[in-house]
Formats: sequence, C-alpha cells, structure tokens
Amino acid sequence: MSRRVDPTPFEVGILDLAHDGRGVARVEGKTVFVADALPGERVIASRVSQRRSHDEAELLEVLQPSPDRVTPRCPHFGTCGGCSLQHLAPAAQLAAKQDVLHENLHRIGRVVPEASWEPIPGPSWGYRRKARLGVRKVDKKGRVLVGFRERRAPLLADMDSCAVLAGGIGDMLPAIGALIASLSIARRVPQVEVAVGDDRRVLVFRVLDPPSADDLAQLAQFGKTRAVDVWLQPGGNETARPLAEDAPPPHYRLEEFDLEFEFLPTDFVQVNAVVNARAVARAVELLAPNPGQGVLDLFCGLGNFSLALARAGARVCGVEGDAALVQRARANAVRNGLEAEFHVANLFDDCRPLPWARRGYDGLLLDPPRAGAEAALGLVPALRPARIVYVSCHPGTLARDAGILVHEHGYRLSGAGVMDMFPHTAHIESIALFERQDRG
Repeated sequence: MSRRVDPTPFEVGILDLAHDGRGVARVEGKTVFVADALPGERVIASRVSQRRSHDEAELLEVLQPSPDRVTPRCPHFGTCGGCSLQHLAPAAQLAAKQDVLHENLHRIGRVVPEASWEPIPGPSWGYRRKARLGVRKVDKKGRVLVGFRERRAPLLADMDSCAVLAGGIGDMLPAIGALIASLSIARRVPQVEVAVGDDRRVLVFRVLDPPSADDLAQLAQFGKTRAVDVWLQPGGNETARPLAEDAPPPHYRLEEFDLEFEFLPTDFVQVNAVVNARAVARAVELLAPNPGQGVLDLFCGLGNFSLALARAGARVCGVEGDAALVQRARANAVRNGLEAEFHVANLFDDCRPLPWARRGYDGLLLDPPRAGAEAALGLVPALRPARIVYVSCHPGTLARDAGILVHEHGYRLSGAGVMDMFPHTAHIESIALFERQDRG
C-alpha cells in the first residue's frame, strides 16, 4: 500500500543493483530503490513513493560515481522505458546479470552450476530486429508520437530516435509519426510492429478502421521512399498482410549451419540476430548429438534450434503450441532440404500420453517463454535424455525448473551463463546444461 511521500532529498550509498536495474540502498533499516543509481555510488535522491516494505526514489545527483558509469548514448534515456541500463558499461551489465542468474539459481532452485560460463556477447546498438512500438496522436503536441512507453507513466515517450532498433528503423520514428498523422485514420492506428530480416525491413501498421484509398497511396509511397515493406494488420496476428501483394516475408540466416528461415513479421523470433546465431551454435555444441540420435525440441517455434540440430545429424522432433509456427517450421525444413518432425501441443498441459512423448531421446532442448517449462519437465522421467539444454528468458523460472531437474529428476547442473540478447535492459537471457547423474 502506497503511503504519503516525503520528497525531502537525502544522501545515501548504493549497495547493490536490483533485478530491474535500480540501485539498492538502506535508509534507517528500510530498503530504498533508486532509479539510475549504481553500486558503490554516493548519491542524493528523492522519494517518489513509500510503501510498507520499501521506498522508491529518483536520482537527483551523483556525488561519487561508479567507475562503471558511462554517459547514456540515447537522449531519451531516463524517460523512455525501453532501456534502463544505458548508464552502466556493457561489461558491467553482463556481470550484474550473471550475478542475478546465479543468485536466482541458489535462492530459488537451491542449485549451484559446476561451471559459470562467460557471457555470450553481441552488438550493443542497432541489435533489436523485432519490436512493438506504440502510437498516439497528441493534440497538445500537434503530432503523432511513435515509440516505447515512458518509464514511470503509461504514456508514450516523445522520441525522435531509438539507438537499439535494427535496420535504421530507429531514425525513422519522426517520419513514421508524420505518415500516420497524415492518414484519415490517424487516431485508429494504435501500434506499429517492426520486423527486420537479413533481406528486408517490415513495418506492420495495426489499423482499427480500413484505410482510405488516399491512405493506401501514402503508405505505399512511404514504403517505396524508405525501402521498407508496409503491412497492414486489421485484427489478430493472422490478419497481417503486405500492402504489396507480391512482397515476400522476411528471412534470416544461420550461416554456420547453412540455414535460411522465412518468418512472418508478427512471428516470434529472437530479437538479437548475432546472439541468436551464437546461442544456436552453443546449444548444438552442448547437446553434441551423434548422427541419428534423437533430440526433442520443446517450444521449438519456427525451427530455430531444431533445424540446426538436424543439420548436425540429429533425428529431431520439435513441439510447439502455436500451430502457425509449426507450419512455418515444417516449411523451413523443406526449404533447407532437411527431415525433421514437428507437432502442435500445449506444453503447459500433461503431454505424456501423446505419441511423440512416449519415445526415448538422447537430448532435450527447452526454450520456453517467461513462464518456464515446469509442466514439460513431467516428461523427463520417461524420456531420460542424457543431456538437457535449457534456453531461458527469465532467471526465476529457470531456477525453479533447475531445482526440479536436480532435486527430483537426478540431473546435475553442469554449467550456466547469460547471453547478451537485450543490451541496456534488465532482461536476462541465459543458457544452461543439465546432465543425467547416472550417465556413462
């Protein structure tokens, strides 16, 4: 419950970094989270909210800066909610995320990895090939805003650029806003989805009303002038269509495996192309399938890991809850001349009776959403894979599932480490290897 706020400035030392990137301090025995403050710093802050368990504060002045403090590259840092760690050097960001990962594994899962792997690196800027941008016509400003939401309010940040968007899209934000402002349905375009492939850039405009003929002409001209494919989405993801009927979907390649993937701009793909390629290579290295060995890929999406494993010689079975993604995975297998088996199943249900779950597999790959793979772990006692590679986008659910694998299913956590999938944000992507205790 929020209490009456005392905004009186106070001086305090920062002890730690919270999982969301805020500095952690103690004032008269109470925890205070200070936005934009770093461990080891002495700062002046002011409370913005007070609760029974903790207070929240904004940074007013840094009296003694951390050696890891850097000048944020983006002029919108501090207002835009897209990034929260631009003031922390990239190497220090990864070290902090590694600490959060290990703290979660110890506290939640009661496990300690035998090896702490070096982070998988990637580009710090211009890396984000998928993003969903909000749109709002603001009469007081006389224009349409396009971008991410503000950090402390449910409003769109007033942005004229974004340094993390891939393909130069970040420099187009004012032009996209001006385009939408010129449309007859300017107030009926709530979002624009960005998808950047290796071969093309796509902007998907969510339209709540049909565009007029003049609107369509302006959208088409924008796409031609800016060298982007314009798509319209009147309903759910399945309704997205290119404005130009002959415009193909985007693609991305995994050069190490000579693979090309086609995806729709509304599909889920890993946002950082470089880190994704390195993560796939690492997963194949860790599973190390011999030719013909069976590998089960759960939450397989459009075959990102499955097809690399198949290229390495494994007999792959991929399972995914989204039927459209399974269709894309099958098509991508054909496109790359590979044999792989794909099924649709709700992996948050009990899948043990299903035929694909009643076989044995030498390896298991898990790449679940934030909720983790707890239900899918019920398959492990029967499957008995020698190795399990777990690709995680949430350290808390990875830690919970690690505890289950180690303490209930007889596996050891051979190693774990973070991947630099989302630089400058508090989001933590990681990869871990579990090996059966009685193996060999």
